[in-house]
Amino acid sequence: MSRWSPCKRRVFIRRLRHFGFVGPLAGTRHQFMTFEQHRLTIPSNVEYSVPQLRMMLKEDEGIVGREITADEWERLK
Repeated sequence: MSRWSPCKRRVFIRRLRHFGFVGPLAGTRHQFMTFEQHRLTIPSNVEYSVPQLRMMLKEDEGIVGREITADEWERLK
């Protein structure tokens, strides 16, 4: 079983595309990605800490409608 580890912003965006998110698109302060009618704000940090990553993935899980495990997240390239 994998453990959560920090994630670079560009890797985070690339992995979200595997779930069907589109973007990033330009917003006023932050960029965002869309999934159907939902919008997910992408912070401009270069790297996301584990707590920040988990918080954003919890939001993603609600949008996609299923759980994203650490093993699944690490397998995505």
